[in-house]
Amino acid sequence: MLQPDFWNDQQGAQVVISEANSLKDQVNEFYDLNETYENLELTYELVKEESDDELQAELEEELIQLSERLNQFELQLLLSEEYDKKNAILELHPGAGGTESQDWGSMLLRMYTRWAEKKGFKVETLDYLPGDEAGIKSVTLAIKGHNAYGYLKAEKGVHRLVRISPFDASGRRHTSFVSCEVMPEFNDEVEIEIRTEDLKVDTYRASGAGGQHINKTESAVRITHLPTGIVVTCQTERSQIKNREHAMKMLKAKLYQREIEEKEKQMAEIRGEQKEIGWGSQIRSYVFHPYSMVKDHRTNVESGNVQAVMDGEIDLFIDAYLRSRIS
Repeated sequence: MLQPDFWNDQQGAQVVISEANSLKDQVNEFYDLNETYENLELTYELVKEESDDELQAELEEELIQLSERLNQFELQLLLSEEYDKKNAILELHPGAGGTESQDWGSMLLRMYTRWAEKKGFKVETLDYLPGDEAGIKSVTLAIKGHNAYGYLKAEKGVHRLVRISPFDASGRRHTSFVSCEVMPEFNDEVEIEIRTEDLKVDTYRASGAGGQHINKTESAVRITHLPTGIVVTCQTERSQIKNREHAMKMLKAKLYQREIEEKEKQMAEIRGEQKEIGWGSQIRSYVFHPYSMVKDHRTNVESGNVQAVMDGEIDLFIDAYLRSRIS
């Protein structure tokens, strides 16, 4: 930051400053945790020397708070993979099942939006396709904040809902599936070769939420990457140019994710692992009936408070998954 040409690249400078501030925050938190621990040691010695119920109750409460802070600090240190600190692009795609699965998609959209808001992250809707009667056919979000991708990579996979359908007049139980894709958001700092001749770019009038302006011009952009068949769309901006920029970021992210998955597949083959891919390999089940429970099938972590989970309280699942990756 002291280099004379540091501010020549404004975007790059902001990235460096953000990373530096994050590292400073971690160092400061470490020293603060250490100071708190030393103070509690002194309090403990006082409690041992003289019986003081009030002081002991205060010590116990502060120990619980310290334990929670240590867990959060440890989790921050776990987010050390190459792109963990980046913003995240999150996509939700309902499976077969029509209105029922599309409604489940909108419920997950609300859950992730609530979670992001509680984290202090910014949520931008890049693409939104509403369902025919209710819910969504698909949605793409940009969730912006430090370590957004590091956290949300734990959510990639199929989410399964079991409930009495409000759309079934017979009151029967239905099972619905929604796939969640999560990728880091890239700017120009990552070199992923995308040749112009490999792209098919279409423009069209946007649909859905966005105000009256959204249908007046062909501002929405759809980009197809011909070699892979990957399709990305963006309709959130009034400007076709900005929508194209967002779409290219999404395409970069998808190509990177594809590359990572290919490497993981090769390593699994070398190790002789069997990994099932498809709707049957859900990562988490949300059961509303005949009982209430949310269970993560990778870590076996459960919660009986379904309402809290749907209100964005998913850190217990994210925490357990991230820790399981290093155990």
